[in-house]
Amino acid sequence: MRRLTKNEWTFLAVVAVYSFIPAILGLFRIPELVGGPTIMPPNPRAVIDPVPIILHILASSIFCLAGAVQFLPSVRRDRPAVHRGLGRVVVAAGAISALAGLWMTVFYVFPPALQGPLLYWARVFLSLAMFAFLFRAVIALRARNVAAHRAAMLRSYAIGQGASTQTALFIVAMAFSGVEPLDLFRELIMVAAWVLNLLTAEFVIRRTVATPRFSVAVSRRSQSQD
Repeated sequence: MRRLTKNEWTFLAVVAVYSFIPAILGLFRIPELVGGPTIMPPNPRAVIDPVPIILHILASSIFCLAGAVQFLPSVRRDRPAVHRGLGRVVVAAGAISALAGLWMTVFYVFPPALQGPLLYWARVFLSLAMFAFLFRAVIALRARNVAAHRAAMLRSYAIGQGASTQTALFIVAMAFSGVEPLDLFRELIMVAAWVLNLLTAEFVIRRTVATPRFSVAVSRRSQSQD
């Protein structure tokens, strides 16, 4: 990683910090789920059926942290083997995270204060969408459509980073209200986090992905004219 630029190191540091709180809180839950000491407040859903939440925690952490490396231009340019190998890990982790999240949404019983109809259907839709974007990314890469591959990965990553943005918004909300957001207010914050992430992804796609695609099209057109 010595070839990374200063901006790339900064990007990785920001993503690591941004992903730190939900990842660490999730990892602290794992000892309890495998029979160790209880570190976090008890979660009866996780105790009754721990496998999906363990898979979701581990896969989401890998997807968010390793996925950030995949967006670094120097890694894609100078270390294509690393990019390809890590990409397989990231796609697998993202798929497991999405499917485990879907399983928990459908089969776990949540108190109404933690999940109502809005959040339930948002989680179902976004879990399926994240998996679909990952599938689209693989298909696009096999077709050598790099622009479509990058766009699909960015969209799936935006969904996968939802917990980080939700944590940030919860902190802001608690700073103003002094209490943990619950009921509809909680659901609106969580949905807003995903919307914000996806809007950011679309902005990045239009700024950095759409332009190369246009350049490739122009290049091919020029070659056909020659």
